[in-house]
Amino acid sequence: MLKRVTLKEVAARASVSYQTVSKVINHKSHVTGETEERIYAAIRELGYTPSYTARSLRSQRSNTIGYSWQPSPPDQANPILDEFLQSMFRTAETCGYYLLCFPYHGEVSRQLDTYRDLIDTGRVDGFVLSVVNYGDPCVNYLLKRKFPFVAFGHLDDLQTFPYIDVDGGLGLHMAVDHLLSLGHRKIAALAWPEDSRVGNNRMDGYFNAMHEAGIEVQPEWVQRGVGSYEVGFNSTLRLLAMPEKIRPTGIVAMNDLMAIGAMAAIRQLGLFPGKDIGVTGFDDAPTARYLNPPMTSLRQPVSSIGQNLMQRLITYLETGVYPEPVGELVAPQLVIRASTTGVETGELSN
Repeated sequence: MLKRVTLKEVAARASVSYQTVSKVINHKSHVTGETEERIYAAIRELGYTPSYTARSLRSQRSNTIGYSWQPSPPDQANPILDEFLQSMFRTAETCGYYLLCFPYHGEVSRQLDTYRDLIDTGRVDGFVLSVVNYGDPCVNYLLKRKFPFVAFGHLDDLQTFPYIDVDGGLGLHMAVDHLLSLGHRKIAALAWPEDSRVGNNRMDGYFNAMHEAGIEVQPEWVQRGVGSYEVGFNSTLRLLAMPEKIRPTGIVAMNDLMAIGAMAAIRQLGLFPGKDIGVTGFDDAPTARYLNPPMTSLRQPVSSIGQNLMQRLITYLETGVYPEPVGELVAPQLVIRASTTGVETGELSN
């Protein structure tokens, strides 16, 4: 068995103290470029690798952050989640941390057991949450344990915790205003179930925009269901079977998948999205621009959100101080395409 090269051997080769070597490889020391190069040359020559087990024992830190997400169905890709994960992975790696991913389970006790195990065994230093709902048990548990976490999502109550969230209400308001500007007055919404915090936040924007325009929302215009292609398709068939007096000419959807289903239903009825019925999505997945017609959608800055969440959590772990602002709402971007304008004009943004 080969003898492990020690920090002191690297220090001797580089003619510096072992404390200096430790600080340099942990990015906590400012030395001259010549000294830093000498240290890294010694590391390469001797084949030194840091002992993360020993470092963890000394610092009581794992340099690992837990992330739980809600898995998509096996036949359904999730490019938005992929983009979010990639941004967190890159940022964590740059800062010398790892990301430990585990699936979000609908069963509360099972989910809490996972959090408890990861905390009690010291396998993670903090968490990133992306599933935040009313009375969220995981949020409550982490607050009670006073364990570091940040969230992609927030709660409108007295609980305060670090978060970044997309202002979905603003997004739906923008989508409705866009359809109104094109002359639509009968605008329907493909909504999520009423127990969805994110869905209700987005629907607030829909109702507010319609109210401000002096339009009374017909109960039949709000079609609720899970955010799937099938729900979007079947809900749109119901909407377009309504009497002409209340039949919608515009549809806003809670996500792109529902909007794609809506566009398919419109075509099945011999109509054309954009020219006959305006349709907007939410997420602006990469496929949105390649549909026929290309789809108007609300783009979430998920890559920058993932990066910022990870940077803020790591800053807290390293300094004990969470950067301001503790909570932040960011605006989505309305990317306008032919599914609302009926004209191939390229991409326009609001």
